[in-house]
Amino acid sequence: MPRIESTAARLAKLGFADGARAAHLVRQSGVELDDLLEGLVDVADPDLALASLTRLAERDPGVPALLRADERLNARLLAVLGVSDTLGEHLVRHPGQVGLLAVPELGEARAELLRAVGADPAAAEPRAQAPDALVALRIAYRGRLLHLAARDLNGEATLGEVTSELSDLAGAALEAALAIARAETGSDDVRLAVIGMGKCGARELNYISDVDVIFVAEPRDGADETKALRAATRLAQAMMRACSTATSEGSLWEVDAGLRPEGRSGPLVRTLASHLAYYRRWAKTWEFQALLKARPVAGDMELGAAYVEAVNELVWSAATRENFVEDVQAMRRRVEAHVRAEGERQIKLGPGGLRDIEFAVQLLQLVHGRLDPLLRRRATLPALAALSRGGYVGRDDSRGMAEAYAFLRKVEHLLQLHRLRRTHVLPSGADDLRRLGRALGMHTDPVGEFTARWRRHAMEARRLHEKLFYRPLLQAVARLPDTEARLSTTAAVARLQALGYVDPNGALRHLAALTTGVSRRAAIQRTLLPVMLGWFADTPDPDAGLLGFRQVSDKLGATPWYLRLLRDETAVAARMARVLGSSRYATGLLMHAPEAVALLGSDEDLAARSAESLRGEASAAVSRHGGDAETAVASVRALRRRELFRIAVADISGLVDIERVGVALSSLNDITIQAALDAAASKVRAELGADLPTRFAVIAMGRLGGLESSYASDADVMFVHSPEPGAAEDDATRAAFAIANELRRLLSLPAPDPPLLIDPDLRPEGRQGPLVRTLASYRAYYARWSSPWESQALLRARFSAGDPELGSAFVSMIDELRYPAAGLPDDSVREIRRLKARMEAERLPRGADPALHTKLGPGGLSDVEWVAQLLQLRFAGSVTSLRTTRTLDALRAAEREGLLAAPDEVVLGEAWRFVSRIRDAIMLVKGRPGDSVPGVARERRLIAQTLGYPLDGSEDFLDDYRRVTRRARQVVDRVFYGS
Repeated sequence: MPRIESTAARLAKLGFADGARAAHLVRQSGVELDDLLEGLVDVADPDLALASLTRLAERDPGVPALLRADERLNARLLAVLGVSDTLGEHLVRHPGQVGLLAVPELGEARAELLRAVGADPAAAEPRAQAPDALVALRIAYRGRLLHLAARDLNGEATLGEVTSELSDLAGAALEAALAIARAETGSDDVRLAVIGMGKCGARELNYISDVDVIFVAEPRDGADETKALRAATRLAQAMMRACSTATSEGSLWEVDAGLRPEGRSGPLVRTLASHLAYYRRWAKTWEFQALLKARPVAGDMELGAAYVEAVNELVWSAATRENFVEDVQAMRRRVEAHVRAEGERQIKLGPGGLRDIEFAVQLLQLVHGRLDPLLRRRATLPALAALSRGGYVGRDDSRGMAEAYAFLRKVEHLLQLHRLRRTHVLPSGADDLRRLGRALGMHTDPVGEFTARWRRHAMEARRLHEKLFYRPLLQAVARLPDTEARLSTTAAVARLQALGYVDPNGALRHLAALTTGVSRRAAIQRTLLPVMLGWFADTPDPDAGLLGFRQVSDKLGATPWYLRLLRDETAVAARMARVLGSSRYATGLLMHAPEAVALLGSDEDLAARSAESLRGEASAAVSRHGGDAETAVASVRALRRRELFRIAVADISGLVDIERVGVALSSLNDITIQAALDAAASKVRAELGADLPTRFAVIAMGRLGGLESSYASDADVMFVHSPEPGAAEDDATRAAFAIANELRRLLSLPAPDPPLLIDPDLRPEGRQGPLVRTLASYRAYYARWSSPWESQALLRARFSAGDPELGSAFVSMIDELRYPAAGLPDDSVREIRRLKARMEAERLPRGADPALHTKLGPGGLSDVEWVAQLLQLRFAGSVTSLRTTRTLDALRAAEREGLLAAPDEVVLGEAWRFVSRIRDAIMLVKGRPGDSVPGVARERRLIAQTLGYPLDGSEDFLDDYRRVTRRARQVVDRVFYGS
């Protein structure tokens, strides 16, 4: 008794759940404890293994000697007994099969199973002769299953080898069952082929699974087709019974023919012609998805091969069916709905399960495989690898999905091996989870480790499923006609012309440059471009879009994230096509900042960043580069370029209106000026070797002051400084001049970034006056010399950059000038009207059509702005709501205060917004500024389309421009000129 207790304690310490019982079993087994321990402590369930081994030794006392004599047999047997209770039971019934585990590899399964049922493997159509063939088939099948499981659990076979061998074993069993059926029915006048479907067809079968099949029959020469089909049906039914009938050795598995045409309502057996007629006329989307896996596995292999060859043509064109992608996605959602009761623990059909991976892979295959034969693989992992090699799935995504799939399949096998039952639901009991974890090599904390690893793989599988399975690119590719999708040179020219490409031959050259070769980059672009050609065709300038795409791809194609982003985030590719085909300006910005492609992903990414955030980034850039002013400002200008691209894309995409565009551009200019001012001041301070002797501020004027900057706007500014207490005024002035000049120089240096030209010509005395003045000098000048136009110009003055206190003092100082308390005298009103009339007559560029000039023409920007400014000069002294630098805000305030009729405010506001949009659109489309509606029809069409007009809407656009400006001019004549 003490010896047993000592052994029990030792076994308990080694991980046996019940040490005393285990010790008792050891004594019963007849095997020395030390002979067993090394193998037992590493198996999945030592208690289960020991219990089965004890029963086996009782049945065959020679087993312990076999274990001691053969290390391979020992390792294989204990691995199986530690996982599978049912295979342990089988060995107890048939201990002679223990010797199979000593054999390195078994012979061909088909021949062995046929011999087991008494059939001749060499016969064309073998017939079973064994008296109890059903039992013999099951015993032989389980023996081979035992051998495979032992190699699998002992790490001697890969997952792919296991699933392939299981599939081939199932095919061999079907062949043996067919031999039994032939002996039973005696059918001789029909050829019958058994087509493996699902996992059997793909050679990725589980240990225990229904075997999905389809039966195809043909009468032999001279036989009656109707009689032959009846005979084939009897033969198929008998074969199915031979597999599923319960015997003293149980059954094999169910043979499921539910995937046949019309499902269980249709005939069990059809001819090849009948199958094809059904598929061509009646088949649903899911049936083509199922046929992807079809493979002849038993019976007449020649007929089976003919069937598979015929249906493959239909399978690989199925993606062109209407709503194909949507149907597959809907079917997956229905499957998920049916398994919700089992929740996340369903590792096959639930979220993050095997079906998530399989459906995603199959959908990608069916959509892209019609053009790429290399994707036509039946099994999931080889197909996933082909999708990755072809660039349809990212390498990391492919790796993550493959790892999740392999893990889940191994778990599925372990679940099924335990009782040889068809199950896909993870257990919740600790003992069962412990067995799973240990079988997978987790010994420290098997339950915790297994649970964490399973959840990680399931989450990754679900994430990748949703990313790939619902990828919008799939719908786009599936809907492409073959003439577009294949990009064949002969048909492509006509097709490109029909799509609206002006230079189809040039487009073909771009396509060839982008897609030729075997690189991953070329492969991904071959997938993207057929779709993007259509997207380019929907833009104003498809040729420019394709050219821009080639230029950006030439710069970024080798960057790992770029093409992956376009392929996986279809919204990015679609928006990029829209931008490149609409705007040379945005394309130019992208050429020098191609990484900005990443901004195209969502509307949120295109939302204007807060001024505080941008100001902080710009300030950090200046600080980072220390005393190198040019490098610091170059960094800030690069930031500005990126933000200009963000604003332009949001504008093109209709996410911002013209007022918000103006505010965003003006705010960005303020931040750029502030950063450049910081760099300039730092440089001047370093040159002086002392603190600056003056404070400095930049006053925004014109459109910048009105927060109405356009893409083409210069920065109209004035510079003001104020000497520090005790500083000599001459020193202060020299320092201020140095800062102003350095600021202008830094922002105009040649660079790939758009320059921000500083225009100080609205200062007192214009170009003849000093560039910088003190606050006192401005006050003296305005008090003595100011003219009405200067008061008018100051209506838009606001602090932009520099010393806020000084800026605020300047703005307060000019308020009494631009908002006169007594209003505007009549002679000043007349002078402003004369000035406006003279400007209309003299400033219009030579040869410009006044009716189409957006700034100086009738009803243009100048007209509307001067109305607002005259109202401000006349009434802002007493009506404080008019004190704004913004045109539309001034008009709205005038309407609220009863100074402007509501209909007039609507007309003027509409004209200002419409004309401002046109001026911005000209810059966006052409990449250079322009003030006139283009007279050239093609240019006008591009502008119109960018503004949202249809392809043939150029004349409508022109009519709208004339109508809007004509109505605005009528208001101007009445309100401004008093006509």
